[in-house]
Amino acid sequence: MSKKELDLAVLVADADTESVVHTLLENRWAALNIRKIKFQIIRDIGRDPGVYKQADSILKPSLRSAQHALVMLDRAGSGQEHKLSAQQMENDLEARLSQSGWPSGCCAAIVIDPELELWVWSRSPHVPAVLGLSEDSLQQVLTRFKLSANGKPLDPKSALEVALRQSRRPRSSAIFKELASRVSLDPKNANERAFNKLRLTLQRWFPQNEPGQI
Repeated sequence: MSKKELDLAVLVADADTESVVHTLLENRWAALNIRKIKFQIIRDIGRDPGVYKQADSILKPSLRSAQHALVMLDRAGSGQEHKLSAQQMENDLEARLSQSGWPSGCCAAIVIDPELELWVWSRSPHVPAVLGLSEDSLQQVLTRFKLSANGKPLDPKSALEVALRQSRRPRSSAIFKELASRVSLDPKNANERAFNKLRLTLQRWFPQNEPGQI
């Protein structure tokens, strides 16, 4: 494979996801058990529907500069949530990326089901502090919502909004950046399919014992 300027091009659908991805790749690469990489994040103005429909064409120019391509979006709000599962969306995106020229082993799609806010609700003790609540207060918020088997709210965005209203903290991308900076990336704490796929994909592409290019 020819030498390229970037290790990774990432297409995201919103500023919150951009903050999370940038923080993880720039500051938490050792915690992810990967080497430090050169990357570019592309945020599409079409949000989740635009990313889903046009990921292959948006990322095609990056074939010249990047070794790998990653697409990240929410299933909720994508326009596909009542048609396809997250896995089916990922399969479709990865097939289209391959058809556009990306080698199948060098491209991947991560569809968070239902949405990025799900990643807020890890078991980390840092979550209450970042959201501006005590642990007891945060647990009281969660009692208002139906929880999945892994203890996360089925409507994670609404749960986050309630928590922030209670703490009187405005919602911003800074919250996601702070969580990505502080929360443990141990898979036992994350306990979420899409995050685990992201972590394992990055480890496969950029193992720590591989000579860095920076």
